[in-house]
Amino acid sequence: FFFFFFFARFKRTCASSMAGAVRKLLPLFDRVLVQRVVAETKTKGGVLLPESAQSSPNEGLVVAVGQGARTADGKTVTPVVAEGDRVLLPEFGGQKITLEDKEFFLYRESDLLGKLK
Repeated sequence: FFFFFFFARFKRTCASSMAGAVRKLLPLFDRVLVQRVVAETKTKGGVLLPESAQSSPNEGLVVAVGQGARTADGKTVTPVVAEGDRVLLPEFGGQKITLEDKEFFLYRESDLLGKLK
């Protein structure tokens, strides 16, 4: 019983802290807020990799999306990505943002390379 109570409380705390961080920043227009996936530190065989051998992850999770870009007529173009999508990121670029000790990156939707399934 204690384990279940502890796990449920931990899960609620993590979810609420992530929601709080995102609530503070809503991207404008065609901007997308992405949290990069953490690089693997261990191989399938259990060998620990040093930082110099780890590759930088080019994958991220979309946390928040703006309402979309505007055309010259003033019409809004709806974004292709949505919250919760996994996307392929460029190696360089994006604006690094730190919210509540978590790192996020802000990209234009056109800078994203693709959507992963």
